[in-house]
Amino acid sequence: MASASSSSSSAPKVPDVPDSGVSAAELAELDKLLSREAAQFNRELEIERIVKAFKLNPYDVLDIEHGADEKTVKAVYRKKSLLIHPDKVKHERAVEAFDLLKKAEAELMDPERRSVVDDAVSDARLLVLRELKLPPTTPDDHPTLLALQPPLAQQVRQKTREVLIDSELRRRRAIKNQMAYEGMEAKKKEDEVTAKKRKAEEAKEWEERRDDRVSDWRSFQKEGLAKKKKKKKLEVLG
Repeated sequence: MASASSSSSSAPKVPDVPDSGVSAAELAELDKLLSREAAQFNRELEIERIVKAFKLNPYDVLDIEHGADEKTVKAVYRKKSLLIHPDKVKHERAVEAFDLLKKAEAELMDPERRSVVDDAVSDARLLVLRELKLPPTTPDDHPTLLALQPPLAQQVRQKTREVLIDSELRRRRAIKNQMAYEGMEAKKKEDEVTAKKRKAEEAKEWEERRDDRVSDWRSFQKEGLAKKKKKKKLEVLG
């Protein structure tokens, strides 16, 4: 008994935790503040990610895998649009990011526009396989593809970027050529209209000066007759 009492008295004393003077309510308020700041920080990070994303690839803008179904597209768009909505975050590029997000969702929900991107992804994968000297039907779980560095998905994403850029440049060149052709056709028509207008003005002017020409011709004839009479008179006198 004495031994137990002695052992108890010799145990180290746990120091008292000093009172910080912060109440539980104040700690809860601090947690809320930190949570708000963290949420604001995440919103700003997402805005910066969107504006830096590859604009020609809506999958990149939404940050989802290629081939994601419509349900996933809608869910991700809704989540991100609520996260970065300009009414909820004060950021100079919030509106721009929100518009890019909305455009990306619209492109993926439009079958025709989505097929353009999906075809680009398929072409990109074929190009990667060709560079690796692998057949087009090679599955993703092929040992060579599994051992790729950078990974296959990353290489396909980069190649997709190149394919989409090339496609966009060709589209812009086609538009430029079409505009140039239309400009030439418009100028040709304008020249034709100008030529017709000039001919009409010349014909009108010619008609308006008809009386003057007749008068000039009569005067010329009278002068000619007068000269002949004068010449005959001089011959008689001579």
